[in-house]
Amino acid sequence: MPVKLLPTCLVGSYPQPEWLIDREKLSKQVPRVRMHDLWLVEPAQLEAKQNEATLLAIREQERAGLDILTDGEQRRESYSNRFATALEGIDIENPGTTINRSGKPIPVPRVTGKIRRRHAVEVRDMQFLRANTKHKVKMTVPGPFTMAKQAQDDFYKDEEAMAMDYAAAVNAEIKDLFAAGADVVQIDEPWMQQHPDKARAYGLKALDRALDGVTGTIAVHLCFGYAAVVHEKPPGYSFLPELEGSKADQISIEAAQPDLDLKVLRQLPSKTIILGVINLADMKVETPEIVAARIRKALPFVAPERIVVAPDCGMKYLPRDVAFGKMQAMVEGAKIVRAEL
Repeated sequence: MPVKLLPTCLVGSYPQPEWLIDREKLSKQVPRVRMHDLWLVEPAQLEAKQNEATLLAIREQERAGLDILTDGEQRRESYSNRFATALEGIDIENPGTTINRSGKPIPVPRVTGKIRRRHAVEVRDMQFLRANTKHKVKMTVPGPFTMAKQAQDDFYKDEEAMAMDYAAAVNAEIKDLFAAGADVVQIDEPWMQQHPDKARAYGLKALDRALDGVTGTIAVHLCFGYAAVVHEKPPGYSFLPELEGSKADQISIEAAQPDLDLKVLRQLPSKTIILGVINLADMKVETPEIVAARIRKALPFVAPERIVVAPDCGMKYLPRDVAFGKMQAMVEGAKIVRAEL
């Protein structure tokens, strides 16, 4: 069966239902430590209700016509904190502090010992996703560089050494996710954009350690931050072409909201591009024609065989009806361009 041109997928997250999580409280932050008070369900019922929400997210992606599905990250308070706080070496009762991408101090995991993965964190999530759809599936994990930047180091006193231990933990998780049925595993590394010099110094090394011995399809997502949190975005990446030298197969970027100059994609000639064509700052649903125009902008620089169509970033903070409409527009816009090729 020939590979479908311009397949569609989410970056990772989909809005959680109002009955599951306090979306008003969530809208004011991207949690780095655990925030159990966000959940609106009693602890004894939480897993069952998260299963229910995950099934809804899967079915809505199927109904919209997406080709590659995620679990919508329905069990997570943020893309990173569930994994980052499950590791050995973290004092989750006494958080540390770091400066976030908006320049504000925020609570983060405090590293007090050697970082190790105690057990698989997302494998049951992956198994649930795999058991409930026949589509190709993708699972997301936070990247080692980003987790190291989202932590207070009271143990290593060496940023690179800490990032490399995070990478070993991510490596073990990725291998287990592929064994559980993932078609794609995406590593979220948004803070590489925020700290390009450090990303060059040791971030790529940590990323490749996370991919050591991995044989499945790996995507890496870089962005400027959630549109709900970061309102003004630069027109270009401070760190992106460097990923051409990484072991990753796919690079996920946001291009719609920042109106990214897509000439930069010439510098990623061996990578599949997960192209952000949905502006998550705009509550108006794009028309399929707008989506098609955004896809066409990439074609002078990337062959259509190397493009996956996606939103700019996770849809977590959007109203559910808006998110669903944008998914549908994305699918229809890809269909328009596919018919032209």
